[in-house]
Amino acid sequence: MAKADRLERMDIRRVQLEADYREALLAALRIAAEGTWGLFDHKPDRAARARTAPVIAELTGLAEETDELRATLELEPFALHRDFIAARGPVSPSEVGERKQAQAWLDRLDVNRR
Repeated sequence: MAKADRLERMDIRRVQLEADYREALLAALRIAAEGTWGLFDHKPDRAARARTAPVIAELTGLAEETDELRATLELEPFALHRDFIAARGPVSPSEVGERKQAQAWLDRLDVNRR
């Protein structure tokens, strides 16, 4: 019974971490959608990277802790963080800008909430 209790507590913690991650990501996306660029790291700009570094570090920390719990619980890795990290980085000039990309992410996450 102790193992089942421990696994239940771990799963509750995982759910809370995922909710914390989602809220932190939503807050960062709202800022980016309002026009503050750097979250998606489209341009190699030191100031933007320095400004967004704490946000990326927070998201990464939450995701790493979540993935550790997920591995213990034999669940798939945390897809939201993997998808977000994959969306970051330089893009071609024909791609949408960070503001529109952030808005698309907000729209996507809002759909997932329902």
